[in-house]
Amino acid sequence: QVQLVESGGGLVQPGGSLRLSCAASGSISSIVRMGWYRQAPGKQRELVARITSGGTTNYADSVKGRFTISRNNAENTAYLQMNSLRPEDTAAYYCYAQLISRATPTWGQGTQVTVSS
Repeated sequence: QVQLVESGGGLVQPGGSLRLSCAASGSISSIVRMGWYRQAPGKQRELVARITSGGTTNYADSVKGRFTISRNNAENTAYLQMNSLRPEDTAAYYCYAQLISRATPTWGQGTQVTVSS
C-alpha cells in the first residue's frame, strides 16, 4: 500500500506565502510524476502544477510565475512553494503521485488553503 501525506495549508493574507509538502511512503517502486490539483466550490478541478522524475515542470497559467514545484526523488517528497497568494487561490489542494508500477495515481488526503483578509 502506498500512502501520501500532505501538509502546509492554512489561512494567509493576500500577498502571503505558503509551502505545501507531499511525502510518499509504503510499497514504492518508482514515482514518475507528482503534483497538485485544487478544487474550489463551484469550480472545476484544476491541475495546479506537476513535476516528473526528470525534473520537467508544468504549471497552470493562473499560477505561473507565483508557484514553484520541486521534488526530492530520494525522499519521494514534492514541495509546492506558493507566493503572492490571491483570494482566487482559495481551494482544497490534493497532491498525487503516479507510480511506474501502477496504472492509476495515488492521492493525498487534501489540505485547505484559504487566502483572505
